[in-house]
Amino acid sequence: MSTRKSQQPELATLLARSGQQMLAYIQYKVHDPHLAEDILQDSLLKALQAAPNLRSREKLVPWFYRIVQRALADAYRKRRRTQQAYQYYADTFEEATMSPEDRERICRCFQELLPTLRPAYRRLIEAIDLNGKRPKEVAAELGITPNNLHVRLHRARRQLRQRLEAACISCPHYTYFDCDC
Repeated sequence: MSTRKSQQPELATLLARSGQQMLAYIQYKVHDPHLAEDILQDSLLKALQAAPNLRSREKLVPWFYRIVQRALADAYRKRRRTQQAYQYYADTFEEATMSPEDRERICRCFQELLPTLRPAYRRLIEAIDLNGKRPKEVAAELGITPNNLHVRLHRARRQLRQRLEAACISCPHYTYFDCDC
């Protein structure tokens, strides 16, 4: 047991000596100095917490590199998920924002059916789809979570779509911009 306790200061000394080298390696992999420092700090913390369970002194450096590799993989996964989320919301926001020309061409049945929706649904569609407000901003104004807002907006759009499909004969088969209703 005493050998395990003595390994922790030894590990700290070894990691401190090779810290700059490992930081350079991580920076090379992630191309972001701040993220590299975070990854190194997280890896050091995990290594120091797990050091008492390490059995072989000779395997300290390879063991720590495995910790760093796992932390890098986690960082890549997190970055990919974040980018996908940003892209999804950027695409959603771009689709939801209408130009003035498009707003003028909206079919008459859409303009007539919008007031027939529940008032809360109508306000959501007007704010987000027609006026281009950000969902996060609308959620804050309503005092609800962004997830709750997305559920309500989905329901509002579904209700409007159902009413448009019921009222319009030719629009759903072509485009709503060429409405003859």
